[in-house]
Amino acid sequence: MKLLRVGTAGAERPALLDADGVLRDLAGVVPDIDGALLADDAALARVRAAAESGELPELDAAGLRIGPPVARIGKVVCIGLNYHDHAAETGAEPPSEPVVFFKAADTVIGPDDTVLVPRKSVKTDWEVELAVVIGRTARYLESHEEALAHVAGYAVAHDVSEREFQIERGGTWDKGKNCETFNPLGPWLVTRDEVADPQALGLKLWVNGELKQDGSTADQIFPVAEVVRYVSQFMTLYPGDVINTGTPAGVAMGQPEPKPYLRAGDVVELEIEGLGRQRQALKDA
Repeated sequence: MKLLRVGTAGAERPALLDADGVLRDLAGVVPDIDGALLADDAALARVRAAAESGELPELDAAGLRIGPPVARIGKVVCIGLNYHDHAAETGAEPPSEPVVFFKAADTVIGPDDTVLVPRKSVKTDWEVELAVVIGRTARYLESHEEALAHVAGYAVAHDVSEREFQIERGGTWDKGKNCETFNPLGPWLVTRDEVADPQALGLKLWVNGELKQDGSTADQIFPVAEVVRYVSQFMTLYPGDVINTGTPAGVAMGQPEPKPYLRAGDVVELEIEGLGRQRQALKDA
């Protein structure tokens, strides 16, 4: 299923995109798309049955804002330097274990919402990423099979980053990762059963119409199953938590001088095969 949330920020209603590409209203079936729903097999079964019935009301998609596909996200766990080509372009050795950092849940916005360039920013950068949404409470998982069984589905994430804040201002990466609006998510949460192989997805990103990133999850150093298993050794993952699994080569930081960092007025578009497309215009905070 392709689950999504539509409407004004803070007042989104649950919906789904049916097999014919028609937007359907789920508000009469479930109250929202969140961790509680994703952990409830009976509720998900009701959603599937409603989708298959063909009786869900159609929503007029014209002018309708798409919000983040998951409400009330507990945490966003991020994996850095997780593509061989991205590690190479930044001059970093491939890590021996996943590099873990966090983005606050309040950085998450809709896939087409405006991204704010932070005040005093000179190195705002782009990163298309595969997001994993957790569906079952996960702690100390032992196998890749077990790890994938705890995944509810997948989505497109844009891990917007300010490189000066991240790298040149001391301490951890968090200052460059948690600026307002720095995690567009969606448009859809595509349930796990519709993604045959999370390690065979193409990722692309364009800036002002110019293709900047063109990669595949096949290039991940640590595949999705290992990322979920690994993270569960250090923290409990709850339904509705999100893991951003890294970005392929092609970010501004990895390009020759003068590096084409983002500015107000730029437009970024990104997509992942089968998971939908995002578009953000940038403006100054």
